Amino acid sequence: MYGKRIKIFVILIALLLLICLLRLTQMQLLSHSFYSDEIAKLKKGSSRPLKTIRGRILDRKGKVLAADEPQFQLCINYRFSSLLDGRVQQADGHEELQNKRQDLSQVIDKCARFKGVEPSQITDEIQKINDLIWKQRTFQAWRKNFPHSEVLQNYGDIMSVPLSQALIDFEKRQPNPLKRLQLVNEVDIAEMHKSWPLLELETDDDIFTAQLEFLDIGDVEILPKARRSYPYGAAAAQTIGWVGPAQPHDRRLFPDDRLLSYLEGEVSGRRPGVEYVCETILRGRRGEEVYDIDRELVNRTETRFGKDVSLTLDIELQQRIEKYLADCNLNADNCEAPTAAVVIDVATADILALASTPVFDLNRARYDYAALAGDPNEPLRNRAINKHYPPGSVVKPLILIAGLESGEITPDEIIPCPPRKAPKGWPSCWIFNRYGSGHDFSGQNSARNAIKHSCNIYFSRLADRIVPAVLHHWLYEFGYGRKALCAPAVFEAGAVSVTDRLGPRNFRQAPGIISSGNPERIIVPEDRRWFGIGQGNLRVTPLQVANAMAAIARGGEYKLPRLFMAETIDDPNDSQLNSLDLNISPQTLALIHDGMSAVVNESGGTAYKEFAPVIGALAEQDVQVYGKTGSTEKPDHAWFGGFATDSSGRSISIAVVVEGGQHGSSDAAPLARDIIQFCIEAGYIGQELLTTQ
Repeated sequence: MYGKRIKIFVILIALLLLICLLRLTQMQLLSHSFYSDEIAKLKKGSSRPLKTIRGRILDRKGKVLAADEPQFQLCINYRFSSLLDGRVQQADGHEELQNKRQDLSQVIDKCARFKGVEPSQITDEIQKINDLIWKQRTFQAWRKNFPHSEVLQNYGDIMSVPLSQALIDFEKRQPNPLKRLQLVNEVDIAEMHKSWPLLELETDDDIFTAQLEFLDIGDVEILPKARRSYPYGAAAAQTIGWVGPAQPHDRRLFPDDRLLSYLEGEVSGRRPGVEYVCETILRGRRGEEVYDIDRELVNRTETRFGKDVSLTLDIELQQRIEKYLADCNLNADNCEAPTAAVVIDVATADILALASTPVFDLNRARYDYAALAGDPNEPLRNRAINKHYPPGSVVKPLILIAGLESGEITPDEIIPCPPRKAPKGWPSCWIFNRYGSGHDFSGQNSARNAIKHSCNIYFSRLADRIVPAVLHHWLYEFGYGRKALCAPAVFEAGAVSVTDRLGPRNFRQAPGIISSGNPERIIVPEDRRWFGIGQGNLRVTPLQVANAMAAIARGGEYKLPRLFMAETIDDPNDSQLNSLDLNISPQTLALIHDGMSAVVNESGGTAYKEFAPVIGALAEQDVQVYGKTGSTEKPDHAWFGGFATDSSGRSISIAVVVEGGQHGSSDAAPLARDIIQFCIEAGYIGQELLTTQ
């Protein structure tokens, strides 16, 4: 009997050993991915995202125009703030939390005294935090308890389900309010375990005071965050742009990289400035820390800073121009008029200044947006690139080039300008409209003198001779009728090449109009006479005018204007890659230069009165100015376009438009004159540059 039991026992032991052996063999021979995955889940525990660091925007001299800087906030833990939420209290009902509620009440009072506001304002801020997280918890409670909802099936992707639809479906499936509260209260999400900003600590004194006030309160802490700062405030505001909370279309930029994708509270560039256009360059790739179940760090991915972007702008020159335009002591007649001014380095096509007034403070843009958007003077619009203007007489040098190069006129041909009103359907000369006179009294009305005196009769008759397609061609060749700034479709974000799936990001800019109303049509014959004096349907931007003047200054070579320094990005506006010889004869160019010089430097020139007091000083500084004034009607605007050179070959081109200005000679020319002086003092042309080398 005893032996039989021993045998049974041995057999059982053998069977157990066999089972263990087979199991061991299975684990050794079969795929172990399942076990690895399970172990990894246990080891992973949790992860913590690190902050992104956005790249800087710099000017041509390396001055910082936009950068992330540390800012400190007084933050409150949600577990603490939720004590103020009646929904949590109703679902939880723990009476022992009363002491904690008293602590929260003290925090509210301290914060109110600290910021000098009513306690109700602090309470409102806390309630906003509670509402935000409660909505997220409600969504997750609906998702967890009703995973087979038709709403979810209709949208397919959980991330696409609107919160409003989820809440409606939740109420439908669980009509009992108390049970819904309990279901929500059972949900634990990551947002419940982080601190949320309650107050901004703007100064060192604020930080020190807050440390003393809240030292003993564990649920309140002072935490750093990155704040986008714009050291030059309003300077180049429309060009630089600003950042705000990431929008839905931004979230489509990086669908394949979770460390590049946007988290709640992260910012992106708002259209249409550089912050927006260069989002995929400036955007940093956040790091991550991964912890195991014992809260031990098992992996760390370092933060990759966003790249810097350098602009061709000289921010100090830009700032000086903007302040000058808005200073009623210096610009008494037009300080309140919306104005645009552009300065281009002729040799490189670099945009040195792209001014548009009125301006606004970039550091306040997010908070003042509603007021700025509703301002009738449109401070958010970049007038230099994104507003159509009839060019008036600043187009006349281009009309003369088209006429001379097409053989429709010779330099010495006279087109009479008698002292009488033009026939019906033709523009009269400005000198007749103003003084009842004509240009015949001042000598022969040849090409050179017509530029000097800005004769409407000459240029309307000349334009009427030019074949419409030829006139259209020359305007297009000088950059009219097309956007001046191009942005690449692909940028680099960290080490990942990214394409914006919504298409290339670019500045908002007006292409101009060089046709008879319909962009698809060439100029109709009867419109040519009005195009000849920069009226009718012809429309341009200040940047286009300045760039056309730069092409004349460099001897008929057209280049795209450039806003980004070449070493920053592969800029499609690189002037070396986008240079075109317009094949204008030297004789034509010499005549145009001579006429534009006479506008500024000879008695009877339309800008002579304003430049005469400084012609001697300009000569001493080795600077020669060439210009063209312009005035338009319906709408009324005043123009000056031209360029300035020195004996070393350096030159800058300029365009100024004053909205509502009556005369280019008296409203725009003085502004251009002083801006040219700013460029001399900044070292871009003239004696100032020569003496510093």
